[in-house]
Amino acid sequence: MERGAARPFEGWGGQLIYNAHYWTVFWSLTLGWSYRASGRENVPKSGPALLLSNHQCFLDPILVSLAAGRPLTFLARSSLFRGGWFDWLIRSYGAVPINRESPRDGIRTVLDCLTQDRAVLMFPEGERTYTGHRSDFKAGVALLIEKTNVPIIPIGIAGAFDLWPRTRSLPGLSPLLMPLNSKSVAVHVGEPIEAGVWRGKARTEILKTLENEISRAQATAESLRRHDLRR
Repeated sequence: MERGAARPFEGWGGQLIYNAHYWTVFWSLTLGWSYRASGRENVPKSGPALLLSNHQCFLDPILVSLAAGRPLTFLARSSLFRGGWFDWLIRSYGAVPINRESPRDGIRTVLDCLTQDRAVLMFPEGERTYTGHRSDFKAGVALLIEKTNVPIIPIGIAGAFDLWPRTRSLPGLSPLLMPLNSKSVAVHVGEPIEAGVWRGKARTEILKTLENEISRAQATAESLRRHDLRR
């Protein structure tokens, strides 16, 4: 497996392509799903960072990337990397393959990416929610944090489950200029947590702190959603 192989949109040409894709996707999500985001200033413009978010739908990496304002590296199951256009596409956007059956291999992949000054996005739940409620975090994320010395950025996503639950083949719509509905989506980037605060903490305490911070970010994202303007 190629740990840390993908580096999205390198060079000035890559940056032009990234900017074109960014604004195309931004306006598509804004007009089609009333997308909103806040807290971009909390993501370092350069250098390594670990972004941790709740996981509601297939579009979450894109939603978070727009909110972060810089190219992100994210982990995807190795079975998605089978060659062809989809393999090329997700690698171009920063995906790196991991074997879900080997959590330690995933940790090594993230550490490799962080040493290359990348911003890495992870979903501590390990998979998309089936119910819309946040699942318990996997223990491996606490082990990873113990091994890093980079800022931890908590992120909350709200509305993405209503937009596209994993039990449905296609997403719903919440057009900006149409009557309000429950499928609007928002993201909030919380304040960074410096790595030093975790020293000497039990892993259960690390996980509890992360769950609280991401829940707080998710509550802020919920308040941003367009349908809340009716209240």
